[in-house]
Amino acid sequence: MEVTTLLYRLLLFECILMGTEVQNTCTQKSDAVFLRIHPNRQQHFEYDPVSFHCEGGDGSAQLRGVRSSEEINPECQRKRTSTGFVCTISNIYAADSGEYWCETKGGQRSNSVNITVTAGSVILESPALPGIEGDTVSLNCRSKAIIPDLQAYFYKDDLLMENSSAGKMAIISVSKLDVGLYKCSIPGVGESPGNWFAVRALQTETCPFFYLLLVLRTVFTIVLVTLLLLLVGLLHCGKLRVTHK
Repeated sequence: MEVTTLLYRLLLFECILMGTEVQNTCTQKSDAVFLRIHPNRQQHFEYDPVSFHCEGGDGSAQLRGVRSSEEINPECQRKRTSTGFVCTISNIYAADSGEYWCETKGGQRSNSVNITVTAGSVILESPALPGIEGDTVSLNCRSKAIIPDLQAYFYKDDLLMENSSAGKMAIISVSKLDVGLYKCSIPGVGESPGNWFAVRALQTETCPFFYLLLVLRTVFTIVLVTLLLLLVGLLHCGKLRVTHK
């Protein structure tokens, strides 16, 4: 009876411990800092407004950036939101091209977003963040001036991929094979800057270490139960021997 009670308490303790570790893992993920931008694209025309949304963290995050190999604190109009803050640059310039991220006072850093600001007449609109494997990503060749019946040519690594009369191209079921340098051109108008398109793997778990912790805890619990059952068996055999003497 005492051994059974001990077994029950150990199993209960194990379940509580596993739940605590999984909860801590999920909490750490939910506290992560994340950066997204609006409009959601890598390339922008000069004098366009661009907003940087820093979400999550401990509330101390600041927008950071690297322009021309120099790390800076970008000047922008900062506004608090329910999930973090927004920094808006009302008129962005070619000199603002670079890498941006959010960073807390404790050194916690978000994902990075690279943007290109051009004084040219054409940009390639593609998502600012890497494409996710299996998704469909739309590319749009955009002219600064309104052009009816826009004809656009799309290139990957300087090789012609598609000629579109609608100025749009779709990458269906994105994979690692789609990684590369993209650009587009509009006859008689101009060519966009090159745009590096990256792809990341699909992550289905809300908490990335949940299943790993679950497997490890399950194995540990099985081993623990096996040892305790073995102990119970040995004790029972010992009692039988004592009884038969």
